[in-house]
Parts: sequence; structure tokens; C-alpha cells
Amino acid sequence: QVQLVESGGGLVQAGGSLRLSCAASGSIFSRNAMGWYRQAPGKQRELVAAITSGGSTNYADSVKGRFIISRDNAKNTVYLQMNSLKPEDSAVYYCAARPPFTSENYWGQGTQVTVSS
Repeated sequence: QVQLVESGGGLVQAGGSLRLSCAASGSIFSRNAMGWYRQAPGKQRELVAAITSGGSTNYADSVKGRFIISRDNAKNTVYLQMNSLKPEDSAVYYCAARPPFTSENYWGQGTQVTVSS
């Protein structure tokens, strides 16, 4: 069982920055693929960024060049640095973990990000 706790959300003006953190426990963190998803009201949850156990990353086209996902295996934490934020980035952001040899994500409780114009 994997437990995930997100933090770092909040209200920011357009053009500003936020850094989300996700602390994980209950598994060997370094072996997990990790990701950040977001869900805006009335929309489906979408993948924002992901990082493999080996450190390879991928991003949604809408955030490429603005967001950076990283991980600190010593702290069992994954981060999402969000720069040049836009009002359309407003959503609840969820951390996800996928241990090896599994097909399901474990989810955090979510953290709200609101970008004002």
C-alpha cells in the first residue's frame, strides 16, 4: 500500500510560480513511477507530467517548457515546479504512484491550484 500526501497548492497570479510536493510512504519509493495529474471542474483528469524510476520524464503539451517534474529518492518525494502559470492551469492536482509490476495508480488526496488573471 502506498500513501501519498500532496502540498504546495494555493492561489497565484497569472505568470507566477508554485511548487507542489508529494511525500510518499509504504513502498520502495525509488522503484515507483510517479506522476502529477490534474482535474478541472467539468473536465476529465489528465496527466500533467510523469517521471520513471530511472528519471525519464514526459509532459503534457500544454505544460512543456513551463513545468518541471523531479524526484528526490532520499526524501521519498516528487515535485512539480510550475512556472509561467496561466488561468487554465487552475485545477486540483493529484500525485500518483505506480509501483513496478502493477497496472493501477495509487492517488493522493489532491491539492487545489488557482491561477487568477
